[in-house]
Amino acid sequence: MIPPDPPGTIADGPSRHLDLIAEMMAAFARSQDVETTLRLALIRAVERLEAEAGSLFLLEPDGALRCRAAVGPVDVTGLRLAPGTGIVWRTIETNSPQRVADTGRDPDFAPRVDDATGFVTRSILCAPLAAGPERLGAIELFNKQGGAPFSDADLGLLQALAASAALAMINARLLAGLAEQEAMQRDLDLAAEIQRAMLPPPQGVDSPVHGLNRAARRVSGDFYEIVPLSDGRIAFAIGDVAGKGMKAALLMARTASLFRCLVKREDGPGRVLAAIEAELHETRLAGTFVTMIAGLLDPARGRVVLANAGHEPPVLVHQGRFVEITEGVPPLGIDPRLFDDGVPETVVDLDGGALYLFTDGLTEARGLVGGVMLGADGVLGLLAAFAAMDAAERLETVLHALGGAVSLEDDVTLMVVEDRLRPPVPAVQRLFPARPEALATIRAAVAETLAGLGASAEVAADCVLAVDEACQNIIRHAYKGGEGDIVLHVAREESDIVIRLMDFAPPVDPAKLVSRPLDEVRPGGLGTHLMRSVMDTVGFRPPPPGIGNLLEMVKRNGVP
Repeated sequence: MIPPDPPGTIADGPSRHLDLIAEMMAAFARSQDVETTLRLALIRAVERLEAEAGSLFLLEPDGALRCRAAVGPVDVTGLRLAPGTGIVWRTIETNSPQRVADTGRDPDFAPRVDDATGFVTRSILCAPLAAGPERLGAIELFNKQGGAPFSDADLGLLQALAASAALAMINARLLAGLAEQEAMQRDLDLAAEIQRAMLPPPQGVDSPVHGLNRAARRVSGDFYEIVPLSDGRIAFAIGDVAGKGMKAALLMARTASLFRCLVKREDGPGRVLAAIEAELHETRLAGTFVTMIAGLLDPARGRVVLANAGHEPPVLVHQGRFVEITEGVPPLGIDPRLFDDGVPETVVDLDGGALYLFTDGLTEARGLVGGVMLGADGVLGLLAAFAAMDAAERLETVLHALGGAVSLEDDVTLMVVEDRLRPPVPAVQRLFPARPEALATIRAAVAETLAGLGASAEVAADCVLAVDEACQNIIRHAYKGGEGDIVLHVAREESDIVIRLMDFAPPVDPAKLVSRPLDEVRPGGLGTHLMRSVMDTVGFRPPPPGIGNLLEMVKRNGVP
């Protein structure tokens, strides 16, 4: 036992207990078990301050105090104190330390614990466990050995220990929360990986059905399916589960699995949706439903049979016209009685066109340029802008116009079902990086396309030169040398050659793009003059949503 220092000396205060404070702070810092360390701190405080007993109380979620550690002749661990009177509650409510020299003179002293245990409390020292306004509990010591009251120095030491203990508890909570968050993140990553594995693999370039899914968060409530059947037909589906997060992801996985199973045994997409509804009704999670379209494509006839349960209407694009297919029933999972009459089917003859299916995440998405919500018209504009691309690249480029997956507020899923019997479209459309090293590849693509369209070598050379100058302007001025992409479109329209270049840079003001006098043009700055000298028309057109600029150049009578 440490002998007391003479009153009035420097050591007569918390400074003489610096070794204990340092010891306990170090113990808290390296502790993996804060509660065990708190008990150790209580034991050391009782020993150093020569108390007969001590207790450590922590606040419970219901607002009561529970004794989590006790030292002395009576073990009151587990004792609960409801909010009310008592020195420990006064300490917590006032968030200030208390020193009671004589409990008999303190009106807040509550003797009921003494009455129950037989312990006699004469004096009390109590310090709050708090971090700023957050109150965690209190440390309470009872009866200085030898009958003397606790001193101010004793109170100072208990305050220091309590402050260190409170900080350790806050850190422990933060670490526990971080560990829980990391565990949840690992679970979400695993769920996302499983979801990606459940989606159909990329389809070959000759496949008439392609799909794409991007999750706004780690996991998605959207899905699509492509299932080749033994008779040569191709079953497909797209769906959107209400809500987000793990609950939606679980229902998405169940619905997709049901489709893959049922489509091989049920005759027609309407019966497939009715069977899925019956299965979901038995195990449905409360408050969730699924919008879904199921379809069957007969590639040999270019014919699709559709059934729609509350989903966004699919759109048939045929010869530049857009036709919405609106027939359907309510979403799956709301009320099985709505399906008593089955799910109606719609027959669609593609006739050389393409059928698009998408979730509402696409119509509600905002374009990369301008940030305006697409809506149905914007979606149709994007689909038309990239119509000449191969199907898989077309879907990717639509998503690219929305900023990839970075700016999505909801999951996006997009599908296309094409009639592969149609004659090839006399147009080529490709996405290129906006970098100087890509210019040679762009020039080669233009030359090869024009040769295929029957253009003369002289006409092709003029078009290649105009495209090269336009792309250099996009790289230097639109993207200012930064990262970006260019969409090249080369098409034959009757006897004219039409070239369009689209970018995703901030829109330019065409009125400011005035050609300078030739005597003011520096070497390498002939772009606008040169393009207009070799092409019949050069000008900007209103771009579709998500596109920054759309430059169109026409060579009249460029092909026989």
